[in-house]
Amino acid sequence: MTDDFTATLPRKRMAAGLLLTDDAGRVLLVEPAYKDDWEIPGGGVEAGESPYAAVVRELQEELALPVRPGLLLVTDWVPPRPDRTEGLMLVFDGGVLTAEQTARIQLPPEELRSWAWCTQQQAAERLSEPMARRVAAAVRARAEGIAAYLENGFAVTR
Repeated sequence: MTDDFTATLPRKRMAAGLLLTDDAGRVLLVEPAYKDDWEIPGGGVEAGESPYAAVVRELQEELALPVRPGLLLVTDWVPPRPDRTEGLMLVFDGGVLTAEQTARIQLPPEELRSWAWCTQQQAAERLSEPMARRVAAAVRARAEGIAAYLENGFAVTR
């Protein structure tokens, strides 16, 4: 039996989220029941789960919406801090939700208090600073047809 060298490598926390907008270009945000800052729909990637599968699962669990994610818009490396390990945060393009899809949103009350369509300014007021930068980068990446690489929400490459 051979040793698996990759098992000795460092591991990173990973999460995947979805940029969803309405036809006016507003971003869909959710208000978690367990913290103050709002988020985009999504969550942690479980062991053995792909980021794509995680965002599909999380969207079903959080909003009861079967949405097929599009392109990867943002990869954001988040540095460690005293209460959290470093991680990779991914944002996929969820496209534009129709009024019919929006009407079907159902929230799990133990996890989410509410949801809202937000302008960029409203999103910046509700999101943590790194998440606000990540969401703004995702909106730009979608508009420009690119994928963005960030570190703590700041663009590193162009």
